[in-house]
Amino acid sequence: MNEHKIKLLYIDDEEHNLHSFKATFRKQYEIYTTVSVIEAEQLLDTHVIHVVLADQRMPVMTGVQFFEKIRDKFPDVIRILITGHTDISAAIDAINKGEVFRFIDKPWDYKYVQNAITHGYEIYRTKEELRQRNIELEKANEELDKFVYSASHDLRAPLMSILGIVNLALIDDDLSSQNEYLELIRQSVKKLDTFVINIIDYYKNARGVPVISEIHFDELVTDVLATIQYLPEREKVVINTHIEQDKVFYSDAMKLRIIFNNLINNAIKFQDDKKADKKVNLTVTCTAQQVQIKIEDNGIGISEDDRINIFKMFYRAGAIKSGSGIGLYIVQEAVNKLGGEIDTTSVIGKGSIFNVLIPSINNAQP
Repeated sequence: MNEHKIKLLYIDDEEHNLHSFKATFRKQYEIYTTVSVIEAEQLLDTHVIHVVLADQRMPVMTGVQFFEKIRDKFPDVIRILITGHTDISAAIDAINKGEVFRFIDKPWDYKYVQNAITHGYEIYRTKEELRQRNIELEKANEELDKFVYSASHDLRAPLMSILGIVNLALIDDDLSSQNEYLELIRQSVKKLDTFVINIIDYYKNARGVPVISEIHFDELVTDVLATIQYLPEREKVVINTHIEQDKVFYSDAMKLRIIFNNLINNAIKFQDDKKADKKVNLTVTCTAQQVQIKIEDNGIGISEDDRINIFKMFYRAGAIKSGSGIGLYIVQEAVNKLGGEIDTTSVIGKGSIFNVLIPSINNAQP
């Protein structure tokens, strides 16, 4: 069944009307019909219905009474009343009680019915889009409040640390301690720089205009690895890559780079210092339809409590090596914007696996 067809429910106690309607409009719409208001409610419970058409004169209850009954439970469904009688009181009730979108007289005109359904569906879709935007706006406002509070704290913490170390260095006459102070300063500056980079990634991902281009994953991964080659932790970790791509793939290179960069950095950062064979395995399998990305490490692993929360903004998994708490959140947002999915499995002491599935933009469009 075509998911993009308008879905209609038509209720009428005269079956020949239902058959005639379905025969006339079956090619344009996905149509459900019934002579029973009870079955009509069941259909509304079990199916996504965009527009309901009901006959006014029915034996159990009128069309207006049925609309009044379902109005609160299914507020978004567009209601169209069909009547063969000129009844001003029914029209008033339909407007006041059933909130009817439009009236259709019997015998109905094909074009008029088609226009009523089309316009009704446009209202339904507009309401759905408005609701979704309100949800996104509420989420954005909540995240903004949290972002401002947490970001200000995380930006000040390393700065205060640097200031404290500098003050210690100024009052310490032991020159042999200077290198230790410089190392502590370097660590604080590195933490601050990482957080600033994450903020930039967050902004690019949230506000940046998507630029779709042909993606060559061997080049993309090489570029990402080049940016982290001089990190101190990188020298201790062996990164194995296996990339299979023989088809053209289209996506947003910036968002893909954010995904690779954060996941690889995470795999390196959460290595187990007790292990001699620290490694990260990166596997990319790309077809014309989708790309599968698997990043596996043999690090410290993630507890189950942390695993179900790591994609939340500013959630820090593990007290010892906790980062900014924004990297994996950005990854998930980038994956979502590309129409993909991400999941992770992990065992404490053995390591973690991140699996990402992203469709080609050409194939992601309806």
